[in-house]
Amino acid sequence: MTCLTSKSLVCLNRKRLSTSQLDRGSGRGGSSSRHTSSRIACVAQAKRGVVLLPGLGNASGDYDTLVQSLSSQGYAVSVASVRRIDWLRNAAGLVDPNYWKGTLSPRPTVDWYLNSITQAVEEAKEASDNGSVCLLAHSAGGWLARVWMLEYGTDDVDKLLTLGSPLLPPPPGVIDQTRGILTYVNDASPGTFHEDVSYVNVIGRYIKGGELLGGDASVAQRIAGLGYQQVCGDATVWGDGIVPGVIGQLEGATVVELEGVYHSPLGATDGADGNAGRPWYGSEGVLEQWVHHIAA
Repeated sequence: MTCLTSKSLVCLNRKRLSTSQLDRGSGRGGSSSRHTSSRIACVAQAKRGVVLLPGLGNASGDYDTLVQSLSSQGYAVSVASVRRIDWLRNAAGLVDPNYWKGTLSPRPTVDWYLNSITQAVEEAKEASDNGSVCLLAHSAGGWLARVWMLEYGTDDVDKLLTLGSPLLPPPPGVIDQTRGILTYVNDASPGTFHEDVSYVNVIGRYIKGGELLGGDASVAQRIAGLGYQQVCGDATVWGDGIVPGVIGQLEGATVVELEGVYHSPLGATDGADGNAGRPWYGSEGVLEQWVHHIAA
C-alpha cells in the first residue's frame, strides 16, 4: 500500500503519541512545523482521511504529485496499492460464462482491488483525526468504490468523490466494457444509494467527440468520439477525452464540471514547454476547483 504517512505513524505509535497529542504539540500554523519532515507534518496536521483509488491501467505512483498536494493541505492520504500489471488479474473473469454474456458480477474478479481498498481505508483512519474517510476515486476507481461500499458497508466512509469515473452502464445495444459489472452496481446501488454517504462527481469537458466517418470533426475528435461511442452510445458528446460526461454523474450527486480538463495523469501536461497545456483533474489550478468538496 502507498501511504504518505505510514512510516511516520509507525514511528509515532512506538512513542505512544496520539494524533491529538501531536496536534497540541506541533504548533499548528507555526513556523516550527514547517521544519519537520513532510510525513510527520502531514500526520500532525491531518484533519481528514482520504483514500485515493487508482483508475484502470494506472498505478499508485501515478498519483504522487496529487498526494503531495493534498498532504500539503493537511489531509492524511492513503493510496490503494495497485501496480499496472495488477489489472491483468481482471482476466480471471474470462473463465466465467457471464463474462461473455455481459452479465458478470464483480466478485471474485475484482477482489484483489477491493482488498487494496480495505487496507488503504484502515491506514487512512489511523492517520487522521476523523474515523470516517473520503474515497477519492479516479476513473474506474469510482465504480470499484461503489462495489466496495456494497460489499463492506459504509461505516468508515462518509463521502465518495469521483474524478472522471464511468458510473452508468451503457444503453441497450452498446457492449458493456465492464462485461456487466456496471449494470450490476447500478441495479444494486442506484444513484446516491447510501444515505450516510455524500456523493460528488467531478467531470471534465476536454474535447467534444465526433463521428468516425463524415462531418468536419478533427482527428482528435474522431478518436475521442470512438471511445465515447463505446461507453455511452453517442460519439458526439463532451468528455474528458476518455470518459463522456453523461456517464460520469449519478442522480442526486453534486456535479462539478470542469472546462479543458483531461482524463488521466498519464499524458497530462502543464504547458511549461510552450505548447498548450493538457491539465488533468489533479493538476495545479484544477485541483483548487474541487478539493474543498473533500472537507465539505
